[in-house]
Amino acid sequence: MSKLFYMGAGAVMAFEEKRAWIMGVVAVAGYAVYLALVLGRADGGVPLVEAPYIAPLLWTVGGAIAVSILLNIAVAAAAPGEADAKDQRDKEIGRLGEHAGQSFLVIGAVTALILSMAGADRFWISNAIYLGFVLSAVLASVVKLAAYRWGFQSW
Repeated sequence: MSKLFYMGAGAVMAFEEKRAWIMGVVAVAGYAVYLALVLGRADGGVPLVEAPYIAPLLWTVGGAIAVSILLNIAVAAAAPGEADAKDQRDKEIGRLGEHAGQSFLVIGAVTALILSMAGADRFWISNAIYLGFVLSAVLASVVKLAAYRWGFQSW
């Protein structure tokens, strides 16, 4: 019971579940900022592949990593006893989520490989890889959150 954190009107959330929320929300928010920046720069008649995308990609990835680290530190500081406590269920849920999320890493890499062999612009190759990372984080988070909320089959 020490692993649980009481929020609001009795809702209970495990520390690792909070981390899954952080990963999913930060991934979506970071990608949304990236899209807004790139699409905003392409607005005005500039073709999308000619819009500057490298700096926004690097800044949003770096920013998402920094925000994620800071939020994880804040959550751990709020409940220091929970931060290091991980039971077998947490480990299995973490493994399940990461395995599910890896599918989008593979899909993103294969897409980038196909785009590269087809001679696509670097813009599309880079964006396929970035989207693969984002979708991987989101799927891993969703699977973990579902397992925490509704349970899962332990093998």
